[in-house]
Amino acid sequence: MIVLKDVYKTFEQNGERIEALKGVNIKVDKGDIYGVIGFSGAGKSTLLRTVNFLEKPTSGTVIVNGKNMKKLNKKQLIDTRKQIGMIFQHFNLLNSKTIFDNIAIPLVLNHLPKDEISKRVYELLNFVNLESKAKSYPDELSGGQKQRVSIARSLATNPNILLCDEATSALDPQTTESILELLKRINEEYGVTILLITHQMNVIRKICNKVAVMEKGRIIEKGKVIDVFGNPKNQVTKKFLDSIVNDQIPDSILKLFKDNIKYKENAKFLRLKFIGDSVLVPMISRITKMFDVEVSVLNASVTELQNIPIINMIIEIRCESDLFEKISDYIRGQNIFVEEVV
Repeated sequence: MIVLKDVYKTFEQNGERIEALKGVNIKVDKGDIYGVIGFSGAGKSTLLRTVNFLEKPTSGTVIVNGKNMKKLNKKQLIDTRKQIGMIFQHFNLLNSKTIFDNIAIPLVLNHLPKDEISKRVYELLNFVNLESKAKSYPDELSGGQKQRVSIARSLATNPNILLCDEATSALDPQTTESILELLKRINEEYGVTILLITHQMNVIRKICNKVAVMEKGRIIEKGKVIDVFGNPKNQVTKKFLDSIVNDQIPDSILKLFKDNIKYKENAKFLRLKFIGDSVLVPMISRITKMFDVEVSVLNASVTELQNIPIINMIIEIRCESDLFEKISDYIRGQNIFVEEVV
């Protein structure tokens, strides 16, 4: 559906050369909800805008629905863009027009008959649960309702791709949840492939099946959400994961253990990560019985990524170093991620 190959984008600003994208490669398959996450200035918005050629790459290839965007003439580009809906962070609604008229804009531009326009608009109002707001104006709606109108408008021409530019960052958490559920319905019921950018880890966790992590114009990690965030390699990826998973020993607990003379010798700390079926393994019970050691649980948290459970746990074990290595090796053998916490 969407392929970016070695895409670079350079801007000239005040005589300075700025590289917004540096050799970006991603592939979004049909039916994906593909998230691109990164901090401000990472190049996410530029990447998104290259897909529909609102930003033309300095070099590289953009393929959408099997078409090389660079090789399309003006008319072909317009026709291709009709298959690509776009949702904006700040809604981009016309305050002087009713909700009905805002949603109808793409259909009017396509010169559809009035009865077809009316039928399609009311279908979409029903889908986003705003049937009663057809004659209202944007200023009369809440932020969440405005975003629903924006989503309805983006679906007016029956696109097969939807681009979401920080679609929930201006919304409160409860409204964000409802918008994410709506996007998921669009993907499942209409079969629309979604490419979204965000700086909110909760958005990725909730609806994305694939993710790319961006930093300074580059993709630093990408793949299935569970693979990328189940075992992050890059520090930026770990920071995003930290926003939804607490896997650190609280300072007060760590100080309590380290200050106690009884625990200063032969005390080791391990971070364990259980993913999927491994959460069923009663690991603490096993190692206390098998190796005759005492184990303290210092921290534990449970989360989900794509309906796959993840348990993060930090434990303290008191034993000799050689036995500690045997215990660590045994845990790894049960498909559980292990690392020593210094």
